Amino acid sequence: MPRRLMLHAGGDVTSARSAVLEHLRGARSAVMIPYAQSDHDRATARFSDWLSPHGVEITGVHTAGDPAAAIANAEAIFVTGGNSFRLVAALHRLSLLGPVRSAIDRGVPYFGASAGANVACPTIRTSNDMPIVQPPSFVAFDLVPFQINPHYIDPPPPEARIGETREERLKEFLEENDVTVVALREQGWLAVDGPSMQVRGTGGAVLFRRGAEPRQLTGGTDLSWLLLETPHYDV
Repeated sequence: MPRRLMLHAGGDVTSARSAVLEHLRGARSAVMIPYAQSDHDRATARFSDWLSPHGVEITGVHTAGDPAAAIANAEAIFVTGGNSFRLVAALHRLSLLGPVRSAIDRGVPYFGASAGANVACPTIRTSNDMPIVQPPSFVAFDLVPFQINPHYIDPPPPEARIGETREERLKEFLEENDVTVVALREQGWLAVDGPSMQVRGTGGAVLFRRGAEPRQLTGGTDLSWLLLETPHYDV
């Protein structure tokens, strides 16, 4: 089955509600993985409040007696934003990486915002978050063969700069890793449907590749070719 992914920069995702409903393609229920936040009930309720009026019931996986079984039976999977290190630590602790990958490979639609977009990548190395916990590994779901940097902020003009820019940090990442990074501005997301991938939303994105200048991407840009790449870490 083709993978169906919606990987959102985070922030205010309500503006993408119609796209989320289209992405679900009739699924009437979804399992939320809320471990990026400390208040799991609140993280789940946030999405439930704006999707339940449209007939989509959201259930937090933290309420399940068997989280892996809940994922296996899910019609859709949501992963909310928050701290990526806390999230990936919980995914390893609960052994959920494999069950989620298996569900997505069966065609279950996946929606990830911010930290939820980070964990769709091979690792969480391009997260903006502070490592508030020590996960056993940075390894994530590996649903796409590239990295995402959500909430991307463009560099200010030279006279206004104080400290490091996000662009500088991502270029440092590329010094050590030959892996494409898609930096998503707020109100931007990636839509993956099998072999096809496009930038969507109004925020746009920036493409970072080793040895190349950052490339601006607008909504509608086709990035399907990026799904065929092979990432190389620590090179």
